[in-house]
Amino acid sequence: MTYPDDDEDDPTLMRNQASLTTSNGGIWLILGGLLTLICAVILTFELPLDPPGVALFGLVSVLGLYTAMVVVRLRTEPGRKRLGTMAALMIVIAVVGLGCVIAVAAAAYSS
Repeated sequence: MTYPDDDEDDPTLMRNQASLTTSNGGIWLILGGLLTLICAVILTFELPLDPPGVALFGLVSVLGLYTAMVVVRLRTEPGRKRLGTMAALMIVIAVVGLGCVIAVAAAAYSS
């Protein structure tokens, strides 16, 4: 049985989007850099707050993940693998940044 979304040529499918198939990765670096900058600024302001080290862990992790994104862009051959890895790294940047911000905010709210 086939479903309408099984069509490999359908440009509206997530897996067929240009940002995951034909992009050179530059847009992922720009958007990842913007997300990293936002996370880094927020986490920098949270450094003096309790619990100690959570904001620092988030800051170092986010910067390290963005560095990994740049390395993937420079070292991996163009194609779906490179773009998928860069997209995954950007998602991890968002999750780590948001998780650390929420952890610090929750600790500040409870005290």
